[in-house]
Amino acid sequence: MTKKYIAAGYAVDAVLPEMAREDLLKLTHLNIAFGWVRNDEISIAHLKNKDAIRSIKKEHPELTILLSVGGWGAGGFSEAASTEEGRSSMAASALRVLDELPFDGIDLDWEYPCYSEAGIASSPDDKQNFTLLLKTIREALDAKGSKDGRHYLLTIAAGADQYYVDGTEMDQVQQHLDFIQLMTYDMRGGFQTLTGHHTNLYTPTGDLFRISVDASVNMFVRAGVPKEKIVIGAAFYSRVWHEVPDLHNGLHQMAGSNGGYGPDFTELSANYVNRNGYVRYWDAESCAPYLFNGSSFISYDDEESIRSKCDYIKANGLAGIMFWEYSCDKTHRLLDALYQGLQY
Repeated sequence: MTKKYIAAGYAVDAVLPEMAREDLLKLTHLNIAFGWVRNDEISIAHLKNKDAIRSIKKEHPELTILLSVGGWGAGGFSEAASTEEGRSSMAASALRVLDELPFDGIDLDWEYPCYSEAGIASSPDDKQNFTLLLKTIREALDAKGSKDGRHYLLTIAAGADQYYVDGTEMDQVQQHLDFIQLMTYDMRGGFQTLTGHHTNLYTPTGDLFRISVDASVNMFVRAGVPKEKIVIGAAFYSRVWHEVPDLHNGLHQMAGSNGGYGPDFTELSANYVNRNGYVRYWDAESCAPYLFNGSSFISYDDEESIRSKCDYIKANGLAGIMFWEYSCDKTHRLLDALYQGLQY
């Protein structure tokens, strides 16, 4: 494929040795999860497969490999960003990471500036400090790049809904970033007992929760992010609700549980999709599939919904698509659909 569109995959450290060559050839970017923030510095001491990173880069020099730093429940960001010394220390540690391993840049996954829901420290000052942190890291990467004769990337993974826009200065943030990866999954789930889609392209009629890929993209564009810097997200795993009333195939019903993490696509395809009492339905308005067995409702992405997302990217001039997470689909069908969907 041409490199017009970004096809980015997140992969946790543990699965790096298992990544298939044919899969790596379908990616433009590989986000390795996760580096941590410790004492105002990015740490990769815990990564167990550094040799796999070196091997992947050697065998696929055209593949852009980023260290993703953070993730849900990963703290240290608010503290590091709160002082000039902390920001400088984090930027310096980013350069050391680039010297140690063949990364092409850094992807920050601070979930989320100004919020402590993940059990991490936060401050109202995060809003401005996040911008300052990215500016400091950007300047350090550019200085190193000028010496090395190359460009190092700086990206972020961003929460998809209004809370993230409210907790950041996206019009300023985007100026320091190569692109922004919208986490357009988990858009409902752990905080909601109302069933629905967690990674839907459009907002359906009758849904109390108005978030969708399209709504998120428009939200970030209004906040000052150029469309050509926006990468949308796909989910290689599901969200599941139990004790769901047997009405409207379980869609938009108050469940007896919140939407916890469900089976990954490997398990869905083997044991759930039109199997063991689960029926697969397609919501044409949302461009999203779902499963229902009379009492449990499952929201997920499949080949059809990923193709819809790829068509949306091309129709709207977006940068591309990313997914969480590589090891969740051992059928390789979703990555193949993503790759095919981005073809001209």
